[in-house]
Amino acid sequence: MMPLASILNDPTIIAALKQAWNDSLPDITGGHEEGGFVLKDSDANLSVYRWPQGIKNSIAVPAHNDCKFDGKEIVATFHTHPNIGTDHLQEPSETDKRSVRDDIDLKGEFYEGEFVISQKIIYLVSPNGRVNEVGFRRELFGE
Repeated sequence: MMPLASILNDPTIIAALKQAWNDSLPDITGGHEEGGFVLKDSDANLSVYRWPQGIKNSIAVPAHNDCKFDGKEIVATFHTHPNIGTDHLQEPSETDKRSVRDDIDLKGEFYEGEFVISQKIIYLVSPNGRVNEVGFRRELFGE
């Protein structure tokens, strides 16, 4: 696994990702994707903006021109993979990889990539579309 991404050292960000995981109702069936932006303001403070709730295995990403949202820099994006049955992918899909790689508005100087939170592992899809395992979800969430 790769070294812990810097923003995952922030307890506020970890708490927000954990909340998104729980809100996604992870189970064999019935879960839905949750996601959001991790933002950095001009004073380098981090915050999270949650996207509107997704459905099953998809979610809509709000407009984010020039890797910014609400006047703040986007340093990461994230979404959950809560459907843990054997017919659902836990790792990032090809669509997840392409969505990050091909999004010209996710090429900001501070953008680390998209975290995909699954039952066992948190993955990071880098801006070039490559996937790394960041760590075990339960360990990172302190469960």
